[in-house]
Amino acid sequence: MTETALTVHQTARPHGFPTPDHFAFVESPLPEPAPGTALVENLYWSVDPYHREMMDGDFALNAPLEGRTLGRVIASRDPALREGEIVFHRQGWRTHTVVTPDEARTVTRFDGVPLSAHLSILGGTGLTAYVGLTRIAELREGQDLFVSAAAGGVGTATGRLARLMGAGRLVGSAGTAAKAAYLTEHVGYDEVFDYHAGPTAELLAKAAPEGIDLYMDNVGGEHLEAAISSLREYGRIVRIGTIAQYNSTGTPYALRNLPDIVEKSLRMEGFLVRDHYAVREELYEFVVPHLQSGRVGLDETVVEGFGSIVDAFLGMLRGENLGKIIVRAAGAAG
Repeated sequence: MTETALTVHQTARPHGFPTPDHFAFVESPLPEPAPGTALVENLYWSVDPYHREMMDGDFALNAPLEGRTLGRVIASRDPALREGEIVFHRQGWRTHTVVTPDEARTVTRFDGVPLSAHLSILGGTGLTAYVGLTRIAELREGQDLFVSAAAGGVGTATGRLARLMGAGRLVGSAGTAAKAAYLTEHVGYDEVFDYHAGPTAELLAKAAPEGIDLYMDNVGGEHLEAAISSLREYGRIVRIGTIAQYNSTGTPYALRNLPDIVEKSLRMEGFLVRDHYAVREELYEFVVPHLQSGRVGLDETVVEGFGSIVDAFLGMLRGENLGKIIVRAAGAAG
């Protein structure tokens, strides 16, 4: 066990796209667990698009950043957190942390399923997709679906789960032709377009000429406008994120077809996954057997070493990942 810990601090507010200069690695003595707490050595870290939004004011400057993390209890002073257990907590962006039983939960291990899945399809990413499809969109068998940012963590999970649920035509958008090919060849999408290839409305109309029933929106802006035009009557829009605007310094995109929401009786609803943690066990029951059988694969980009966490985050914002991006500690296994 090392005698020092590393944390990542945000040092300044970005204006536009963040750079490595907005972060600092800070070394400190290994924390000691007090009574009622446990010391966790972190093994896997999640870097997520929502972090960029929180950098504008939610994260305190010159303090450790938070994030979804898996770690091993290495010293405990509470019987609820046993040494050797793998736990999930949100005190990420650091190599070690002290947690209470209320701040961590023991991870359920499933035979044949890698531990990293608890940060991808079995974690907040997969839960977001599952809740969006089942609780918000209320996907029914045979319905046609459009997913923006389909090659990201939520986008790949949405494609996998929607296909298992019997979705009809599954259309996505991605940032490169290679990502589009991966999604059609491996994830289950019927058609994926590179949104750099032309106006999104035209590309979507070509990919889904008969329209769509549901839109899972991870992007906002031009994608949302295109989806509103393509939705059939009584269609549903699930608002998950607005990654197209996170680094923007200009005027937000103005939707020009909002009257269509009334004229076509569309429904648009957003949600926060933290309000739906009770659905986690249902997600496990639904998808774990398919992970174990190999019918569902893991869409993950794994970056090695805690020292790469800032580069992994910035790379994710640039769209360099395929599926969920996860940072793994050197030497960490399953």
